[in-house]
Amino acid sequence: MNIFERFLTVWVFLCIVVGIALGQWLPEVFQAIGHLEVAQVNLPVGLLIWVMIIPMLMKVDFSALGQVRQHIKGIGVTLFVNWLVKPFSMAFLAWLFIRTLFAPWLPADQLDSYIAGLILLAAAPCTAMVFVWSRLTQGDPLFTLSQVALNDSIMVVAFAPLVAFLLGLSAITVPWDTLLTSVVLYIVIPVVLAQWWRKALLMRGKEHFDHAVARIGPWSISALLATLVLLFAFQGEAILAQPLVIALLAVPILIQVIFNSALAYGLNRALGEKHNIACPSALIGASNFFELAVAAAISLFGFHSGAALATVVGVLIEVPVMLLVVAVVNRSKGWYERG
Repeated sequence: MNIFERFLTVWVFLCIVVGIALGQWLPEVFQAIGHLEVAQVNLPVGLLIWVMIIPMLMKVDFSALGQVRQHIKGIGVTLFVNWLVKPFSMAFLAWLFIRTLFAPWLPADQLDSYIAGLILLAAAPCTAMVFVWSRLTQGDPLFTLSQVALNDSIMVVAFAPLVAFLLGLSAITVPWDTLLTSVVLYIVIPVVLAQWWRKALLMRGKEHFDHAVARIGPWSISALLATLVLLFAFQGEAILAQPLVIALLAVPILIQVIFNSALAYGLNRALGEKHNIACPSALIGASNFFELAVAAAISLFGFHSGAALATVVGVLIEVPVMLLVVAVVNRSKGWYERG
């Protein structure tokens, strides 16, 4: 892990402080940035999201889909957890904690928005950071690549209907045109551009491609941090008024990570998959494509929304929680293989 990835939680905390401070000192500047919109899409954030997502998607080789059949049980577990368990379990946890247990301590007018943000977070499977987690567990690289490529292919067509369905179950209405615009802007176009750029670089040799990916890699984290500064500049008043909100939003996210990673890990063991397949399968079942979730939340609900804040909490706890999962699967290898 590079220094940005290793200390992502620290950088996010700094973004909270810097964003809130700048929002209080320069409110007119951030109000002007917030009004730079076309068709409900904030232009500065749209640009930052592309800079954030495209370098990550360049690592995805869709030709790896041919490897799927070699580990069909592990792939089956990945798809089951990512698409049939994780989004629905998060919708249930969001209802249980946000609308029921924690409702007295949260602003009543933001409850639906918090739930929407948590659903957006769980509806997008991890794309880039799962390569890091897999490497830390000595996971099979071809399996990791094939499950990411398959998930990204499914996400293009399934993300919008799944989000709309789950939000509908939670009695939250989202305009279909806005949701589809988000999918085109933050999934379809970045995938096309990333694959075109990947192909152009590979034509100049694998070494040239690896060097270019390493050079532009920090762009993603830098754009993410810049987006977070903007977001917290707009969220500053709400956070200062109720600082407990972030801790309360973290609870269902933590439970979801632990539940889904344990489920995927256990299912792979029960089906007889190798440990280096079970690890990346469990890790992708636990982590989220938080960059897409942040972008979609801002597009659908705005900078000031609870949805945007909820997705950022996912970013805040991603690294420490996933490192905990990595440690557990590494230390339990003996137990796993005895099965």
